Amino acid sequence: MEWEFTPDDVVRGHVDYGLSEFRRDLLEEFRLNLPSEKQPAELERLFAIVYDMCYWLATGREFDEFEREVGADPYLSGFLRLVYRHCEPNVTMLGAILQRVIMDNVEAGMPLEAALEAVASRHTEITSIPISI
Repeated sequence: MEWEFTPDDVVRGHVDYGLSEFRRDLLEEFRLNLPSEKQPAELERLFAIVYDMCYWLATGREFDEFEREVGADPYLSGFLRLVYRHCEPNVTMLGAILQRVIMDNVEAGMPLEAALEAVASRHTEITSIPISI
């Protein structure tokens, strides 16, 4: 994706761009780049995996671990590797969003561990919102 602001702008709080907005924009990018012959349920599953992969990478974990975690078959593995080669800007932006939310929570008086848990809970909340492709 391309933005009119940088991840540093997000971290510094110069723009208000959060998990919901990121997920919305990632979904739009996903829709534009996938062949339309897939069934909606399969596209929704693939989008959920792409979002989870970005989150996984943005939290400092490795791609190979993610691939093992989701039990990728050869088709899914090939798909994930293709997406992975092009997702660095998305991962960087998502990392900035997560960092900003953690900082906001800490600045509001939350202990760091609680701030991290709050971000994980927000991620779970965001990903539980149904999407339609």
